[in-house]
Amino acid sequence: MASLGQIIFWSVISIIIILAGAIALIIGFGISAFSIPEVNVDYNASSESLRCEAPRWFPQPTVVWASQVDQGANFSEVSNTSFELNPENVTMKVVSVLYNVTINNTYSCMIENNIAKATGDIKVTDSEIKRRSHLQLLNSKASLGDSSFFAISWVLLPLSPYLMLK
Repeated sequence: MASLGQIIFWSVISIIIILAGAIALIIGFGISAFSIPEVNVDYNASSESLRCEAPRWFPQPTVVWASQVDQGANFSEVSNTSFELNPENVTMKVVSVLYNVTINNTYSCMIENNIAKATGDIKVTDSEIKRRSHLQLLNSKASLGDSSFFAISWVLLPLSPYLMLK
């Protein structure tokens, strides 16, 4: 039978190991945020333009505009992207405006960081506006598998002193 001192000692060691495991999980998974963009016609602008907004991203993503008609075109000179820090001071709101768009064309706003890639598509015609959005997680299976292995190790490790005492 273990003494009260041994039980307290191993309890403290177990708590330290569990906390270290929790920190390792946070580092392994990373702190991240991502959201699906909403693309709309920007009626406030002086020319025909589109506005792409996504409420939460972290770490800071890149934003690229693409066009179905003008494939391979570089829209960086006719777009303006800003990143606004949200009230919790962790995630940021992504706002990107594409200027000088043409009717009867499909445009895509692609927001991407090392965690996720989100796309908002919009087609504006004379009679209607069609939208579509999708989100893709990048490398989620690999990081989840690695982190799960370490999480199991960190959970089982604190139990070993108790198993050895019996």
